[in-house]
Amino acid sequence: MTAGFLPISKNEMNTLGWDRPDFVYVTGDAYVDHPSFGVSIISRVLEDAGFRVAILSQPNYKSCDAFRQFGRPRLGFLVTAGNIDSMVAHYTAAKKKRTYDYYSPGGKAGKRPDRATIVYCNRIREAYGDIPIIIGGLEASLRRFAHYDYWSNSVRRSILVDSRADLLTYGMGENILLRIAHLLDKGVPVKKIRDVRGTVYLCRPEDKLHFEVAATFDYNELKTDKRKYAEAFGVQYKNQDAINGRAILERYDDKLLVQNPPMPPLERKELDHVYSLPYMRTYHPSYKKDGGVPAIEEVRFSITHNRGCFGACNFCALAFHQGRTVRSRSVESVLAEAKKITELPDFKGYIHDVGGPTANFREPACEKQLKDGVCASRKCLAPTPCKNLRVDHSEYLHLIEEIETLPRVKKVFIRSGIRFDYLLLDHSENFFCKLVRDNVSGQLKVAPEHCASPVLRCMGKPDFAVYERFRKRYFELTKEIGKEQYLVPYLMSSHPGSTLKDALELALCLKRDHYAPEQVQDYYPTPGTASTVMFYTGINPLDMKPVYVATDYHEKQLQRALLQFNRPQNAPLVREALVKLHREDLIGYGNNCLVRPERTDVSRKSAPPKRGQPRTKENGKSKGGSKPALRQPKGKKR
Repeated sequence: MTAGFLPISKNEMNTLGWDRPDFVYVTGDAYVDHPSFGVSIISRVLEDAGFRVAILSQPNYKSCDAFRQFGRPRLGFLVTAGNIDSMVAHYTAAKKKRTYDYYSPGGKAGKRPDRATIVYCNRIREAYGDIPIIIGGLEASLRRFAHYDYWSNSVRRSILVDSRADLLTYGMGENILLRIAHLLDKGVPVKKIRDVRGTVYLCRPEDKLHFEVAATFDYNELKTDKRKYAEAFGVQYKNQDAINGRAILERYDDKLLVQNPPMPPLERKELDHVYSLPYMRTYHPSYKKDGGVPAIEEVRFSITHNRGCFGACNFCALAFHQGRTVRSRSVESVLAEAKKITELPDFKGYIHDVGGPTANFREPACEKQLKDGVCASRKCLAPTPCKNLRVDHSEYLHLIEEIETLPRVKKVFIRSGIRFDYLLLDHSENFFCKLVRDNVSGQLKVAPEHCASPVLRCMGKPDFAVYERFRKRYFELTKEIGKEQYLVPYLMSSHPGSTLKDALELALCLKRDHYAPEQVQDYYPTPGTASTVMFYTGINPLDMKPVYVATDYHEKQLQRALLQFNRPQNAPLVREALVKLHREDLIGYGNNCLVRPERTDVSRKSAPPKRGQPRTKENGKSKGGSKPALRQPKGKKR
């Protein structure tokens, strides 16, 4: 086992005394050896099993020369676009090019190509011909089937077909890649590896299959028939459980794509081992001259304690990647990592987060999941909680309290998502009270996303009344302890199901609550989510019912403007939306109005807003004073 970073150059490899690596791991991100980065986890797991792994980070993709620097690896290449999909990394929801890349040295954009997995694999084929290539990571995992691609507005083939790789691994890859590595090490040809769970491969239609098949689809139909495409996703979604999931097939002319059932999730002892490996917990020193890698700042003093999420929001890819069944690390394992963090030279006493996909999940949703797997057609929390749901925050509460006892720890914050509907179901308020008293860094981020019931149903979220109950209780507890704390609700515009009328309902809700959001996420269709299928097909793939979709760019602008009605630059769009909705009564000077008449925009441009008008947030403060715009409500105001 190496005493430091894994080699990222031939010189570093020679220093270790290697003649060649077993695997070259190609990634679209800078090399950050921290357990929040998939490349770091997989490479350390393989190293722990005795394999030599060299990291080829952000290679020059315009020729195959960079892919030859380590020589021909003994067993093959591993390829990932990085921690996120390369197209999401490069483009905004409006398809505009981003100018900053959190996963590149100095935040410099342009260090990886669009569709990085495909480009890297093609360069490897140019360099070495028929060498084993295994692709994985988020980009490969979520594009493993025929998928709607927002950027080209088309249904693309499986990324396995376009990349010409031999195997695709999906989901959390530790045990998948260990199994593949041991088979390759034994001399098994990569094209004969067809019985590993969590993998996708191509074969001939007549070849023997190893698992029971749920369904077979044809790409030629999927790329033109929207209803068939929605049906296919519904089958895929229902077969992403290691216990009850079956194989799924897709025909590509004379080839057959086979997805084997998922690999079982890592259990507590396995997770503990993965997180005990010798991560350097920072970026490779070669990036220091560029100012480091920005992505480390969000996770340097944070801890991941769980995996999976039974919340299963339709716009989230977690159900398709990590799965809907939750597993977590032991208290002892998390404490050991916390101690390592306190020993870092720049630790100031603050643990920034103890979370994961959803911070307050520690166990599977119910006992049934352990025996029969997750329910294929029922969510655990939405639209209403399942009667079998097990709700218990006691272990998570104990975990936080134990970390707080460590020397040098001043404060432990919880900044990743809290599932507030699950929190309210706990008969004990011990964790809720502790959270509000000790673990909120001034503002708690929550995700109601919208307030209109039809939109929330399409999102797979609970009714807005649940959020309002949480909000009320949160501020009651805040008042009881004598603190001034706030909620920062995530909001989304133009999600499938949202009409202009629904956007207005949310705008009026924000007006009522005196909240002026600084940021609103315009819905971004990304591969591997039910919401993306709705966006493309106008059909909810989970029940096959029609869904309204705002695909026109101008309508999306109108919806977003309504959610930020207080911004002067949005006034023309807000007025246009209100006229379309025949709600001219909301244009005026009254306390209930969203926007002023057009003639006042110039003449009263610099005048302060009238009493009762919402103020625009700037850097967490209201434009005319020092108090944050999102305040604890007084009296009967909500």
